[in-house]
Amino acid sequence: MEEHKTDKDLLVKGLKNMGLSLVGMFLGPFLLHTALSNKEKPLYIPILIIAILICGLAIYLAFKGINIILDSIFKNKMS
Repeated sequence: MEEHKTDKDLLVKGLKNMGLSLVGMFLGPFLLHTALSNKEKPLYIPILIIAILICGLAIYLAFKGINIILDSIFKNKMS
């Protein structure tokens, strides 16, 4: 009978990705709201671009983190 164990190093890597994603999920919309409420400021366009990139990066890191966590739990290691 084969025993399945969670790869703890891979799990930690996935949780770090999820933590970074969580930071991005708060920072991105905050910057987006700040940029859109100050359209007359000179930094409107750069802040808007950075906010959109952070939002996209947060979504990417969330999917990547979930994928890594699932791999750590369900992947079979051939030893």
